[in-house]
Amino acid sequence: MKVRNLLFVLFALAGSYTSFAQSNLLNAKTPAEIGKKTEAQLNSDNDKPLPYGFVHDRDVLMSKTVWELVDLDERINFPLYYPVDTANVGKERRSLFDVLIKGIKQGKITEVYADDYFNTKKTMKDMESSFTYIDTIPAGVDEINNYFDDYKSGAKVLDPQFINKTELGASYISGYKIKGYWYFDKRQSELKYRMIAICPVAPEAREIGKDNPDVIELFWVYFPAVRDILHEAKAFNDKNSSMPISFDHLLNSRRFSALIYKEENVYGDRLVQDYMKDNAQNQLLESERIKEKIRNFEQDMWNY
Repeated sequence: MKVRNLLFVLFALAGSYTSFAQSNLLNAKTPAEIGKKTEAQLNSDNDKPLPYGFVHDRDVLMSKTVWELVDLDERINFPLYYPVDTANVGKERRSLFDVLIKGIKQGKITEVYADDYFNTKKTMKDMESSFTYIDTIPAGVDEINNYFDDYKSGAKVLDPQFINKTELGASYISGYKIKGYWYFDKRQSELKYRMIAICPVAPEAREIGKDNPDVIELFWVYFPAVRDILHEAKAFNDKNSSMPISFDHLLNSRRFSALIYKEENVYGDRLVQDYMKDNAQNQLLESERIKEKIRNFEQDMWNY
């Protein structure tokens, strides 16, 4: 009896996940109907992110805030990066950056900040210079110099062919910085992780095309405020396309590879590279040491 009930639950979950990818794909009579759920599906769906449980401050026996870098060149992190060209894929497939930037432009994501301590808010207008760069090509400069008086008086307007417009897209995102909170819940006797903020890292639009461009933090998003939007957007599942994973699930379950580059400390939360200078191997070892320090606390709780 228990086995039959378990199988029923598994099939029910599989059916709900199937509706995430391309709803109504097998029943659609026209391409426009693909992705649109039927009235019965909408009535039966309870499609919301799993809410965080309440944690009282006195139940937190130990905590540590860490900052990590997710390198999108690593294969395990590809679901966060692709697709970068959205012209050749369906509307249901977008990269994490596209989901975030679209939410900001539409006003759905408002908890956007300039730093990871949430001191200064950012708007899309504040970030326009980072995402778009407009410059006059050398031929355009020559054109202006040759007909300077005409352009100055407004008699002539520079032709668009002399203007180079560069826009920052998903393909230029090199990684994500994430701020997270490790804590030991003494009520449940368990070490847990809660993501606090996420930040895409990329060169500014004016740096695109240069050798070894400097990368910057584009914006920090307060993660709990965007969980509903990230739950609606699905990352590609290479093993089973009918069961995609939401970005909210992917990030909360830590299905990515990351390297700790900073932890909260007495030195003003200094970076690992500030005290492990010019030695990438020592920086990597220090990152692993911080991880082990957090893990060892949980292990020590079970030693008498």
